[in-house]
Amino acid sequence: MSDTSLRDLLLARLPGSGLSAEEQALLRDLLPATQPQGGGRSGTVYMRSITASGWRGIGPPATVRLNPGPGLTLVAGRNGSGKSSFAEAAEMALTGDNFRWQGRTQVWKKGWRNLHEHSAPEVAVELCLDVGSDGEDAKEPLTVRRIWHGEGLEESRTVVEEAGQTTGEDVHAVIDAEQLSLYRPFLPYTQLGAMINGPLTTLHDEISRILGLELLSDTDAAARARAKTLTDTENASKALTATVIQELSEVDDPRAKEAITALSGRSPDLDAVRALLQGHGAADEAHLARLRRLADLERPDRPLIAKAVTRLRSAAAVADDARHGSAEDARQLIKLLDAALEHRRRHPNVSDCPVCGSTDLLDRSWAERTRAQVERLQAEAAEAEAAHRELVNAVREVHDLMRPAPAWLQADEPSLAALWRDLVACRTVRDPRELADRAERAEAVLGDACDQVIEDARRRVTAQDGRWQPVAARLSAWLGQAEAAQAAKPALKQVKTVRGWVRALTDELRDARFKPFADQSGQIWRLLCERSSVLLGAIGLTGVGPQRQVSLPVSVDDADAPAFGVMSQGELHSLALSLFIPRATHQDSPFGFLVIDDPVQSMDPEKVDGLARVLDLYAQHRQVVVFTHDTRLEEAIQRLGLRATVMRVSRQTDSVVHVSSVSDPVSQALAEARAIALDPHLPPEVADRVLPSMCRLALEAAYQDTARRALRKAGVGQRDIQERVTRPGPLTGLAALAMGMRGKEGREVLEAVARDHGLWARELIQGLNQASHQAPATPVGDRLALVDRTKRLAKEVLAR
Repeated sequence: MSDTSLRDLLLARLPGSGLSAEEQALLRDLLPATQPQGGGRSGTVYMRSITASGWRGIGPPATVRLNPGPGLTLVAGRNGSGKSSFAEAAEMALTGDNFRWQGRTQVWKKGWRNLHEHSAPEVAVELCLDVGSDGEDAKEPLTVRRIWHGEGLEESRTVVEEAGQTTGEDVHAVIDAEQLSLYRPFLPYTQLGAMINGPLTTLHDEISRILGLELLSDTDAAARARAKTLTDTENASKALTATVIQELSEVDDPRAKEAITALSGRSPDLDAVRALLQGHGAADEAHLARLRRLADLERPDRPLIAKAVTRLRSAAAVADDARHGSAEDARQLIKLLDAALEHRRRHPNVSDCPVCGSTDLLDRSWAERTRAQVERLQAEAAEAEAAHRELVNAVREVHDLMRPAPAWLQADEPSLAALWRDLVACRTVRDPRELADRAERAEAVLGDACDQVIEDARRRVTAQDGRWQPVAARLSAWLGQAEAAQAAKPALKQVKTVRGWVRALTDELRDARFKPFADQSGQIWRLLCERSSVLLGAIGLTGVGPQRQVSLPVSVDDADAPAFGVMSQGELHSLALSLFIPRATHQDSPFGFLVIDDPVQSMDPEKVDGLARVLDLYAQHRQVVVFTHDTRLEEAIQRLGLRATVMRVSRQTDSVVHVSSVSDPVSQALAEARAIALDPHLPPEVADRVLPSMCRLALEAAYQDTARRALRKAGVGQRDIQERVTRPGPLTGLAALAMGMRGKEGREVLEAVARDHGLWARELIQGLNQASHQAPATPVGDRLALVDRTKRLAKEVLAR
């Protein structure tokens, strides 16, 4: 159930809840905001392939190809073959992490790169999204690829490819991160133990999220936080009451004694305290605050202004001396002599003066003397320029010290603010001597006035800040706290009532929604541990807050026992599977696949058989991919006659990994049929009865595979495909689906089979159908020939 529908359910129940109008309003206020819907494409996600290169035990690129639909695939290989590297590659490609590395040190993570492949590591998962019967998205598959560009595990990027082209989409636009966390379809071996050994509060929260009750838990958390705030308000008031009583007891004032009496009762007399504080209202506080501002007033810096004025007067005198001295004459003469030297430079062979006509005057000796004279004149002019710059700086310094009054002073002391404006007005004076005089006078008048105002304010503050004043302020603060605590009492009662109602609704919905989950877990446990002396009762979610956990009632020989104390390692792993599978296969999960790595370890033979049955059960409606090094699971699947595609992973020199198909449902059925045909110890009447059924199973598997491909190509959704191809009926019904003849009768289909494959094929199907429902009237005859004909037709069907 979505957050919105649960919100609607809760609000619909409010009118008959027994909550008051105020409590209902409080509940609505505590409800968290509606959460936005997550990203990700719609539809069921299946895997078509897993590819890795330069990753873990895989060197050059290697791929595990999968049928993107329900069914069991067993990927087997010895330890070190690289099979688990494929499982971890799929997990890393979609989630960006591997469970085996969570909480591990950096040393553990350094082995993620393959030692023999030096190109950039890559992992990729090819996905197929099925959206239902309309098939809008049943088209080109898409690939999620993670590529590393550095040495660190985190130095990677993820790209989404569709039809061979990078789409530019983020991976979370395809696979919603919240759903991936909620229904994580990967179970590595290391997580088998971690699910049970980890905190049960974590497991409780993970399952609770699946039940879709976050809105209620978030509402309860908000109510709990509101209750804590209200309780803290009450406690703070009580603590402050004790402190204020102690402070009042130290004050020799009759009002303090009255206040102690008002505060000491079981319920403090707030009205009496208000009466005591009538003379200590907001107006008095404002007046006192004004006096304290004036007492702390920062007046203009008299020594600094006096120093600046002295500098200004000195600079003005030096500048006057320079202005009335020879500096100007020096500057003019420099210009004249520079012009004469320039004339001499341009006419080196002419020594006559162009001004007075004197001959042989502007010779080399004259030029040298003139240059020396220019240097002397430049030094004299530089002293005058320096005097001018010093005057400008001195004026600026005095202007900068004429700072405006604080903004609040106009309201607190207007007359003082007016004197301050006279000081600031000095900034408009440009004449240095006038500026010095006005600044000195304005500062003297303002400074004296400030000293008087500050002294008067400090005296008045001291007079008003007697021993009663601070205690009265504390009493005023206490009154505000006590009023808040008084208002908190009924509010706290309302919060507790609302919490009780929400928790009752949570228990009701949790029990109802968890029951299918618990039933499913129980069914898996019974299949896995059919002959175990340990019985697992009804799993439940119990407790709230820090006490929340998953209840695992266990008994041994009718005696209750602690689950983890009496279970073997195989039983603990079985329990972990019982909790993982219902979560990963929840009806709201968008993932149509499960990836389980090495679930067989620590299991005895009976549990391996049970595991095979569990995997087969869920493979009817899920794509189940199991990686294992233990040959017992493959043997159990074959012995129990279960359908599975078996693939073998082998590793050669330099981490070259090969994946080969060992068997599939068609090959498996044919192999079993051939074994029956070759068994000399099998009674003929039994062989004649069983062999046609095994051959029919092989053809059924071939037609199912071809029908799936044909329906998928026609845009039929995966769920509809599964329902159609597994629906009981004659073999001709499957053949009709495979040949695109849905709705046709058996005779028409058989005629089509004869046209496509020959009369022998029609006769084979007719014979197998008849023998599957009743004992054959005549012996089979050449049993191996029957198997060979079946194999030939199955091969031609699969080649369509």
